[in-house]
Order: sequence, then C-alpha cells, then structure tokens
Amino acid sequence: MIVKSKRPRENLSSKSHFLIEFAFEYSHLKNLYRQGWLKENIPEHKCESVADHSFGVAILSMILCEEYFPELDISKVMKLALIHEVGEILAGDITPHDKITKEKKYEMEREAIVKIFEGFPTPKKYLSLWEEFEENKTSEAKFVKQIDKLEMVLQASVYERETKKDLNCFYESVKDQLKEPKVKQILDELVLLRDL
Repeated sequence: MIVKSKRPRENLSSKSHFLIEFAFEYSHLKNLYRQGWLKENIPEHKCESVADHSFGVAILSMILCEEYFPELDISKVMKLALIHEVGEILAGDITPHDKITKEKKYEMEREAIVKIFEGFPTPKKYLSLWEEFEENKTSEAKFVKQIDKLEMVLQASVYERETKKDLNCFYESVKDQLKEPKVKQILDELVLLRDL
C-alpha cells in the first residue's frame, strides 16, 4: 500500500484527550492515496487521498440531499458520509485488485473502527454508524453508498481530462450500482461528456 508518510498517530507519544488522538488518526487519511488510481497509473502528485474522497462524498451528499432528497435525514447522511472511510486509517484502501473478500474487508475495517473509537465516551455510537453504512439497509445508507460511487466516477472524469487516460473501468464498475434516477442521470451525463 503506497502512502505519503507513516500514520501521524505514531508521532503522538503519550495518552491524550480522545479528540487529539482521533485527529492524529484521522489525519492519516490525508496521507493514504486512493490505491485504485495508482493502479491506473495516475501520478502520485495528482492522486487523491482517502480524505479527499471523503470530503467529496460529504459535499456531494449534502448538496444532492438538499436539492433532490429532502425526505432523507440530512444529519444522518452527513454522519454516514464522514465516517464511511474511517476504517481505512488502519485497514488501508483495499481495492478489488487486492483479492480480499468482502467479508474479510468488512472484518478488517470493523476491527479498525473499534480500535479507533475505543477511547471515546460513546464508542458504540460510531461503530453503529459505520455498520449502518456497510449494511446498506436504511434509505440514508443506500443514498450515501450511491454517492460514494458517484464521487469515484466524477473523479475518474476529472483524471481523464487531466491525463488523457481511459478510465472506463470505473464507469463500468458503477453503472449497475447507481439505481436512484437523479444520481444515475448524473452518471449518464458524465458518459455523454466523455465523447465531447
């Protein structure tokens, strides 16, 4: 797994307030490249981090929820968007190329979530949010899952324009996963823009 630097938490020498420890842990997502882009030869200096991706998912979730899905609990949507990649702090950014089963990936990320939030006053609350996203059963979780995929394909579109690489595999990987018509419409328009 290629990262910019080691986990910042390793630089914190003593037991600190849980929020300080979490800030040091979370900042590692800024150092963790999205591995799928590196596998497609996106140069490191252009490659987004997991934190970049998380921000993209959060901002897209907020805007699309506000504009098209007022029936969803936006507070829950934002929480799910912000926590969905936190397990990667310890588990890393696992891609399909890594040949790790979904079950094993879930287990690795769940263990990471438990460890990351163990010093919090209410750690089960954060585990529950992450599990809600992973289990994809609530309307909010289903929505954020789709935005997670949409953000990836939007980033693929940006990289295609910047690097002239064909990243069709990312479009193909999400086309059957985006079910919500308003979200699918954005993907369809991105596909049309590829030909311009």
